[in-house]
Amino acid sequence: MNTLTALFYVFSAVLLAASLLVITARSTVHSALYLVLAFFSASCVWMLLHAEFLAIALVLVYVGAVMVLFLFVVMMLDVDTDSLRIGFYRNLPLAGFVGALIALEMALVLMRGFRLEAPLETAHVLESGNTRLLGIEVYTNYLYPLQLAAVLLLVAIIAAIALTLRQRKEAKHQDPGAQVRVMKADRLRIVKMAPTVEAPSAPPADPAASTGGQA
Repeated sequence: MNTLTALFYVFSAVLLAASLLVITARSTVHSALYLVLAFFSASCVWMLLHAEFLAIALVLVYVGAVMVLFLFVVMMLDVDTDSLRIGFYRNLPLAGFVGALIALEMALVLMRGFRLEAPLETAHVLESGNTRLLGIEVYTNYLYPLQLAAVLLLVAIIAAIALTLRQRKEAKHQDPGAQVRVMKADRLRIVKMAPTVEAPSAPPADPAASTGGQA
C-alpha cells in the first residue's frame, strides 16, 4: 500500500463518518458543520484522482457559499429539531434498505468505469492539466450549451430582481432624478418685510364696565 492509497482510505473514512454524523447529530448547526467536513473530504478525494477543478469548485461553491447560507438560515430560524426527530430511529431500517439499494444500483451502472481494461492516457492528462483540458472541451465542443446555460442564468437573475421591485402602497421612496432636477425657485420664496413694525395701540376702556364696578 502506497501513500496515495492510504490517503484515499483516510479521506474516504472521514467522508463516510461525517456523512453519518450529518443525519444523526441533534443540533442543526452541528449537522451543517459535519456537512462542511464531508465536502472537504470529498474534495481531497477528487484531488487524489487528479480532478482539481471539481475539488476547487466544490470548496468554493458549496463550502464557501451554500453552507454559509445554510448556517445563516439555521441560526435565524431557530428550528425546534427535537420535535422533528420524533420517530427517526423507527424508520432507520427502511432508510438503510433504500440506501443500500441505491448504492447497489449506482455500482451496477458504474461498474464499467471501475474496470480499467484499456490503459488510460495519464501521461497526456498530467502533462496538460485537468483544468486546461476541461476548459478546452467546454469552450470548443460544448460552447453553445454553455452560452445557453449562461442566457438562462441571466434570465433567472433578471426575473429574481423584477420580483423584488413590486410597487407597494405602504412603501415610501424618493426619486433621485427628481431630487437632482429641483430648482431654487421651486422650493424657496423670498418675502420682503419692513425692518420695523409699529406696535398695536391699546384698546379703549369700556365705560359700562367701569360704571358697573362703582355700583
